[in-house]
Amino acid sequence: MTATVVAIDDLMGDGGAASMIELCERFARYGMYSQEHVESDIGRGLPQRYDAAKNFVKTGGRFARDEPAAMLAARTNYFREEYAYGLQALIDGVEAFLHHEGFVDAARQLFGRPVIEPAIVFANLMVPGQELAVHTDVPEFRGCNRKVMPQWLLVAMHHSHLFDEWRMPIATGVAWFHDCPTGGEFAYWPDGAGGAPLAHTVRTDTALVLDADSVFHGVDRVASSRAEMAPLKPGMALEFAGDGEWAVRGGDCGTDVARYRWDELRFSVSWKAYCFADEAEQAAWRDHADDLSIDRVADRFVADLKDRGRLGDGPVTVGPELGQLIIDEYIAFPT
Repeated sequence: MTATVVAIDDLMGDGGAASMIELCERFARYGMYSQEHVESDIGRGLPQRYDAAKNFVKTGGRFARDEPAAMLAARTNYFREEYAYGLQALIDGVEAFLHHEGFVDAARQLFGRPVIEPAIVFANLMVPGQELAVHTDVPEFRGCNRKVMPQWLLVAMHHSHLFDEWRMPIATGVAWFHDCPTGGEFAYWPDGAGGAPLAHTVRTDTALVLDADSVFHGVDRVASSRAEMAPLKPGMALEFAGDGEWAVRGGDCGTDVARYRWDELRFSVSWKAYCFADEAEQAAWRDHADDLSIDRVADRFVADLKDRGRLGDGPVTVGPELGQLIIDEYIAFPT
């Protein structure tokens, strides 16, 4: 079944689009996505998006490039920060984007659910040579979100369909505020992992709204005029250096690893909203009625893996090996 994807043109208008770029500069500093971290006994030590990173290194990305694992890891370790979370604005000026009626209307189209609660806004910045590994977004379940549980585990929970009765339907809008005429296309699989991908060219002040927790997607490599990509390493940050320039800086020393003009970067802003069937369902979520716990999640996965013959009948050690088995068993990436 083909997924619904809603396209929006003229999202914010010229003035609104310019204000989002100004907001991006004012936020000023963006850490690497790999720095987000939540630990648990299941899969202890695995990176947050180990599922997508493992597939990216194994396949070489959407175009199957043969590069060292360290280079591939650097290519997909982009820069990211939140502008709003849980209806709380983390920077002034994001409110018009967070409560945009165009996004709210599109969310209703996606799920056929009338009660829409905007909740999250975050920005992604990518430098020349980077790309976003094929993945599905991090879903939420009652009692389970990215603040309290590893992201790869939440993704596996959704793909397993073992926890559908607790799932929070989330609509995602991805918006762009400058053109990327070559490279940086938004690639997505509307017909599922077994279908053909579409490559959407990024244009100023436009957006796509979709169920990004279910539709596989990624970003093709950002075009570069440089012979080599900057030597990016975990812990670095992308900072606004003034006068339309941005600098990648390493650690606490403040040394410039690379500098870029604004038109060399790829900037997107994502909007997420919870979609409820009615106010009673919304209230059950807010009151934490029938929340899942990490122990219930682990027990359900172990029981299902035993039913599938992937685990023996004896006691199971909850550790990295179990985490990798869950990823391999339940998340089937596009080939």
